[in-house]
Amino acid sequence: MAEGARPSVSTIPPHRAFVDALAAGLLARAGDDPMVLARGLVLLPNNRSCRALSDAFVRRLGTRGLLLPRMAPIGGLDLDEAVGVAFDDLGHAAEIPAAIDGCARRLMLARLVQRFGDLEGRPMGAAEAVRLAGQLARTLDQLVAEEVPASRLAEAVPENVAAHWQQTLKFLRIVTEQWPEVLSGLGQTDAVARRNLMFDGLARCWRDDPPPGFVIAAGITTSAPAVGRLLRVISRLPDGEVVLPGLDLGMADEEWDLLGPVETGDGRVYHCESHPQFQLKLLLDHMGVGRGEVTRWRWGGGRDAPAARTRAVEAAMTPAETTGKWQDMSARDRRIPGVRFFEAATPGEEAQAIALALRRALDTPEQTAALVSPDRGLARRVAAHLKRWGIAIDDSAGLPLSRTPAGAFLALLADAAAERFAPVALLALLKHPLIRAGEERLGWLEEVRALDKALRGPRPGAGLDGIATHLAQLAALQGPHWLDREERLALAGWWATVEPLLRPLEQAFAERRVTLTALVEVLIAAGETLCGDALWAGPAGRAASDLLVRLGQHGGALGEVDPAELPALLVHMMDEVAVRPPAGGHPRLAIYGLIEARLQRADLMILGSLNEGVWPALPSPDPWLAPRIRAELGLPGLERRIGLAAHDFVSALGAPQVLVTRARRDVSKPTIASRLWLRLEAMTGGMPRQPLLPGWAAGLDAPQGKARPVGRPAPRPPADQRPKKISVTAVDKLKADPYEFYAKHILRLVRRDPVDVDPSAADRGNAMHAIMEAWVKEDGGRDPALLIARAEKMIGDWTEHPLLRVLWQPRVLRAVQWAAEQLGSDMADGWLPVAVEARGERTHAGVALNGRADRIDARDGALRIVDYKTGKPPSTRQLKAGFALQLGLLGWLADQGAFDPVTGTALRFDYWRLSGGREKPGEARSALKEKKSDWIEPEAFAAFCAAEFADAAEKYLTGTQPFVAKLHPQYALFSDYDQLARVAEWLGRERTGDG
Repeated sequence: MAEGARPSVSTIPPHRAFVDALAAGLLARAGDDPMVLARGLVLLPNNRSCRALSDAFVRRLGTRGLLLPRMAPIGGLDLDEAVGVAFDDLGHAAEIPAAIDGCARRLMLARLVQRFGDLEGRPMGAAEAVRLAGQLARTLDQLVAEEVPASRLAEAVPENVAAHWQQTLKFLRIVTEQWPEVLSGLGQTDAVARRNLMFDGLARCWRDDPPPGFVIAAGITTSAPAVGRLLRVISRLPDGEVVLPGLDLGMADEEWDLLGPVETGDGRVYHCESHPQFQLKLLLDHMGVGRGEVTRWRWGGGRDAPAARTRAVEAAMTPAETTGKWQDMSARDRRIPGVRFFEAATPGEEAQAIALALRRALDTPEQTAALVSPDRGLARRVAAHLKRWGIAIDDSAGLPLSRTPAGAFLALLADAAAERFAPVALLALLKHPLIRAGEERLGWLEEVRALDKALRGPRPGAGLDGIATHLAQLAALQGPHWLDREERLALAGWWATVEPLLRPLEQAFAERRVTLTALVEVLIAAGETLCGDALWAGPAGRAASDLLVRLGQHGGALGEVDPAELPALLVHMMDEVAVRPPAGGHPRLAIYGLIEARLQRADLMILGSLNEGVWPALPSPDPWLAPRIRAELGLPGLERRIGLAAHDFVSALGAPQVLVTRARRDVSKPTIASRLWLRLEAMTGGMPRQPLLPGWAAGLDAPQGKARPVGRPAPRPPADQRPKKISVTAVDKLKADPYEFYAKHILRLVRRDPVDVDPSAADRGNAMHAIMEAWVKEDGGRDPALLIARAEKMIGDWTEHPLLRVLWQPRVLRAVQWAAEQLGSDMADGWLPVAVEARGERTHAGVALNGRADRIDARDGALRIVDYKTGKPPSTRQLKAGFALQLGLLGWLADQGAFDPVTGTALRFDYWRLSGGREKPGEARSALKEKKSDWIEPEAFAAFCAAEFADAAEKYLTGTQPFVAKLHPQYALFSDYDQLARVAEWLGRERTGDG
């Protein structure tokens, strides 16, 4: 091959369908000889590009048969296999070592990062080290790809750089110098270094001995020096050619020169890396080809857009210094035909509109449509909206492994073990759909739902033993519970069969330090025990299996780790594994990420999420090299990705029809339109909008007919369906908010505690009740000094909640100390406790009234009813209005002899506020006094409360009065049933008299 031969380089403009135009040109090159294509080789950017070119050949040929050329993705690690015979001799001559496994490399680098942190006095966990190792690997790959020698790192540190960057660069220099020696000892090399060797070997091989068939490198924009050298050789082969995507041949030379390199006044070199043409300019420089030597590809693909659009878009993307030329352009030249914008209010509205546009495309025979967006959340929303029409659509960018069922299960399994099987993590694991999939699933779910009910409330003791102890206590419980006794007994037996399945995992995570290999082995064993082969089925299962196998094989490189870090480490690794769905979606619709969309074309291209920070994405900072140092080394700047995203945007604008969308706000804040969106708007003076989509999207889910606002609910069940039994604590609710009583006691809708809820003031009150009860029943209730000892003992038994023991102990002990002093004073006055937690029942007004007294004291035939409160007791105003009847009703029950064997007349009604505060740990207050003025005689209080109850019972329990919601809202401020009663919908309207 003559080195001085004129290069054969061409470009396909954006308004032409790249792969269709390429296929047309290759068929024209082959002529009537079917073997010409079979002897040829086409190098493409990625595997999807190879499939797209194959599809383009099928579209061109229809039912005719043809031997296609070999196609090789230039980014693939198996390039040596793809190019076939060319590597047969090359492999023996160059002896290219194998590439190190990516997982092994990551863990080895993570170990080095940990040692670096230890030397800096910043101990680093395994999960954080693995995360930083991933970024370190990318930095090393960039150094290798850009062929920056390790010696340059010592020269690239500016004098005024921060000290931490100097330390980081020192570590990086050590790594770059020693890492090749580590790889050499293994007989391996980095994947990028291997690819460079392959490219250079291919270039030498083809330069010395050109292949017999044609070689076409098409659609490649990678500007790495090794790629440039290979493309340089291909462009000068006798039957070789390089076909670039969307090179702007019409850009003025002065604009082209502004892309860089441009020397600034301080001697620095400036590159316009964010421009869509910068990457191609850099590639041409590495190829040694001038833009004037590039020709336009002669063939079209048949699915082309107007050429005027490309000229307008290229003008819109001109460097900032030359945007003044827009003023000299005619309105016709600034128009971008076939492109419309759509601006939604929210991401949900944007997704709905896109789904409608895709659905509408199917109404046109043979029309294809695709959504292109870097926003995976938008892609998932659109796919979900399309399901309402029974349309399945593939997202070719795939999902991170962590978001698939298999990956989520593994993350949940590790998380549950790391949290010592805390209730939320345990239930999330046991409810996963992969566990006991098949015929056993229904029975399994029934038991898990029962466990969910059993674990509601404060967290039980830690670990599997804590769960078992909690279930055993529930099985022995005699009081009411969400599960009946038979269900609790069955649940304890079921848990005894589940516990051994998780025990090995708990034992492994109980170790302080353990190898990653051992953790992965026990994770795999537990996963297979719970899920069987279903865990490894499908693309996600295979990807999970592959990752865990590699982590197990190479886990020793990381050394011993804290088991608690496995969940974060595992998620880091799974997030970087993309699981792409198998073919099976709609043949005319597709969703692409930016990489997958390159060289793809549909009749309608929808470009979604044109917001700054999404398209283009915000540059990711490099934790290992400061921007100034990257520039000194000649590495791609952080804005290089913006230029690539801009080139993807320009290419996608070449479809016959284009819809560009954005949302004015995301889930938390207003958004800023993408700079690409704003450029088109600025040059054109305002892009035309899609006029129909807003109305369609708004009308799709709009309610039909006139909305009728709901009124205040007032159900009126028949008298025979109303309960004839009520507790003293429910009477106040019956009077203040009858609807709450109706929902709870007639509909039997009972609020359940959340799982793993923090213990509340009510739980602290229960603890105080338990202490006072134990003092009376176990210590005799005659020596107040024993109360403190009893409290200390019971607090010491709170092993399930050691943190709460620390937080509550001072407050509880202060309250108990006050109670002991008050009891001593009361006993000195003759009041002695005669009953605690006493239950009684009597019939009144045709209804069985029952209640439980916290404590009853007696003195000379008189009784005192004491109610413990940790919060604020009811006011006398509430008592006078008849909305705090509990103490009086308990007194009436005592007068009726309901608390056998207690006898006497209730004359005292006291609230004991046991707050445990520092200044006022407790307070005893009579319910019948307000500002030292009596409002009712003590002898009449019980009868007053009984009369109030009889009136309410006659209305609501034996009568037919409706259960009106919030009848007296001032005494029913909070309710678990406000949402059921739709209070927010009608209360404000009734107060203002509206409607």
